[in-house]
Amino acid sequence: MSDQQPDRQPDEARVIPLRPATVPAAAREPLWRHVLGDVLRRARLDQERTLKDVAEAARISMPYLSEVERGRKEASSEVLAAAAGALGLGLADLLALAQRELAERAVRRSARRSEGGMSASRRAVHPGSHRGEVRLAA
Repeated sequence: MSDQQPDRQPDEARVIPLRPATVPAAAREPLWRHVLGDVLRRARLDQERTLKDVAEAARISMPYLSEVERGRKEASSEVLAAAAGALGLGLADLLALAQRELAERAVRRSARRSEGGMSASRRAVHPGSHRGEVRLAA
């Protein structure tokens, strides 16, 4: 029984966090489901459409579409295509909007990091860096 740790009961599972707790939320890479959800919600609101209207047009349940928009569900490609189609977008349009959103977030994160004390010499090492840029091939 020397394998058991004293602070844990024998039948408890050990929990290993996916991300280190020391990384501030603002510095983390955004999750794909959050970006797609934000893009879908923004497109729907730009069209002044209700969640119910888009869900019905996409043949997705309203609660599920709400969860997707809030980034709580990893939507399948079929669901994403249906939601995009209901908004008059192709899947490529949705992905392009999500790529733009990711790039903008990367620029904002980079700006926050540089404001947080990145030295001029360190910035000079990586001039014009396009970290976070994503290119999609068609």
